[in-house]
Amino acid sequence: MPAAPSEHALVTTEVAASPEVCFAIAIDLDAYPQWADGIASVIPLEIDEEGRVVRARFEAEAIGRRTRYVLEYDHSEAPHRLSWAQTEGDLTRRLDGAYLFEPSAHQAGHTTVTYELSIDLAVPLPGFVKRRAEAKIMAAALRAFRRRAESVV
Repeated sequence: MPAAPSEHALVTTEVAASPEVCFAIAIDLDAYPQWADGIASVIPLEIDEEGRVVRARFEAEAIGRRTRYVLEYDHSEAPHRLSWAQTEGDLTRRLDGAYLFEPSAHQAGHTTVTYELSIDLAVPLPGFVKRRAEAKIMAAALRAFRRRAESVV
């Protein structure tokens, strides 16, 4: 039986913080359990020469269950983009995504934050259920990110 295609979504919001502040929040994985809804723990597995997490193990709540996964981070476009790819997971086969930080075209000192995510679940769910869950997760994640960024400026 062929694998179901990954679901891909993209959401954008305006944040009252600079791109540098937004990037700093995105790479501070140790703080995610404090502000990112559903993230129970983050354990860094590999750190680069600049002290940034390259691989991390996450434990989170998803679809009413506890899930564990490992993400590998790409900092090559810092501080404008942070991307990640899942290398291990129990409920997901794919959990790849990115944050893109661009200076706002509308307001000085603000950032347009784009969050994109591709998910392929290991558990079968109807497409409309996956899309609804994905939209809810992404909207909540971006709201939490905006609150965190705007609380530190």
